[in-house]
Amino acid sequence: MTQAELIMALPEGRLPPSLMQVNAADLLLLFGAGLLAAALLALLAMPFLARRPSRRALLRATRGMPPQERMLAIGRLLGHLPDELRAMAYGSAPPLSPEAVERIALKARRARR
Repeated sequence: MTQAELIMALPEGRLPPSLMQVNAADLLLLFGAGLLAAALLALLAMPFLARRPSRRALLRATRGMPPQERMLAIGRLLGHLPDELRAMAYGSAPPLSPEAVERIALKARRARR
């Protein structure tokens, strides 16, 4: 028995004929539900698809910090503190320029890979 025969066999008043036809309002409702579902999925996926700032940008963001705190922040960013910056971190060496510190940190990161 096909689906059409099954529907025809149902008693009158059991299933309205308008329920079996898809009209423009139904299609519009389905389209709107699809858009809402897509928007929800996009919002849920957004944290995973966002770009992280580069290491260079993260290192530049530490420029305004005091020297010892900056060395600690650089150590956290890199996962280690380069040997050239350790004396500065403990206060036994004079502070270097921000550009020199960034250059040393970026060079040390490349060398450790």
